[in-house]
Amino acid sequence: MRKTILIAGFATLMGTTAMAETVGVSMALFDDNFLTVLRNGIQKYADEQGVTVQIEDAQNDVAKQLDQINNFIASGVNAIIVNPVDTSATQAMSDAAAAAGVPLVYVNRQPINLDSLPDNQAFVASNEVDSGTLETIALCDNWAGEGKSEVNVYVMQGELSNQAAVQRTQDIYDVIEAGKCKVKVNVIDQQTANWSRDQAQNLMTNWLSTGTAFDGVIANNDEMAIGAIQAMKAAGIDMASVQVGGVDATQDALAAMQAGDLDVTVFQNAAAQGSGSLNAAVALAKGEAVDQTVWVPFELVTPANVADYLSKN
Repeated sequence: MRKTILIAGFATLMGTTAMAETVGVSMALFDDNFLTVLRNGIQKYADEQGVTVQIEDAQNDVAKQLDQINNFIASGVNAIIVNPVDTSATQAMSDAAAAAGVPLVYVNRQPINLDSLPDNQAFVASNEVDSGTLETIALCDNWAGEGKSEVNVYVMQGELSNQAAVQRTQDIYDVIEAGKCKVKVNVIDQQTANWSRDQAQNLMTNWLSTGTAFDGVIANNDEMAIGAIQAMKAAGIDMASVQVGGVDATQDALAAMQAGDLDVTVFQNAAAQGSGSLNAAVALAKGEAVDQTVWVPFELVTPANVADYLSKN
């Protein structure tokens, strides 16, 4: 039976023993702050549980990732964990694993075929409906607290092929349209910076060159928020005059928040996603029943509680 549970109900898997011998892990990209924490979380938990993991970098290449999955299957791994490069391309990955009878677990990024996963496949992540929602409402509260009734903002999107980027952006508009924002929000422009700090810095620099007045930036992740901050500071903008939000609560983001530059982020528990995906993969390899969708809750981080998160990632 297909189920959806919160991580709090995942205790049965956390106690799994007699782990499978080898789990192949294909990460979308090694060169990404959040995904590095996720990857390290998988490796650390595997070491603790006596599981051998073979972790490979797909280098943001869909074809390369599919080749890695096929190679894992050919090498006889007990299970596979995939952090998808392109969430719209996961059907082929599921089909390959299913044909070979090898359990597969998607982690962090929601596969397009989530509603039709085979019984020996699962998904462990945080619900992106909550991420952008928490971020946007908190920024709206900040603007209202400054006495503003209407604001003009820029929106920075992640990779458009990624479900998280699409959903986090939609969350912004859902908050606005549902009347959950205490101020009127006008989106001046929205463009992708592909989760990248450097691309975000360039994009923000271009926006600043137009001379358009704005009140803040809502970014799909912390790396882009930091890139925007760097561009604004280089342009001499007082960071106290704008609101900037991101998602992930990376260490760099928390440092930016402590410095008074970043106003809002949302903690995504990479360690819990990593251990959860490994537990699910091992349980499936043993033929055990696994809840096919496991949500690890997002948590809002602001200057008021940032100290609580300094040691979590």
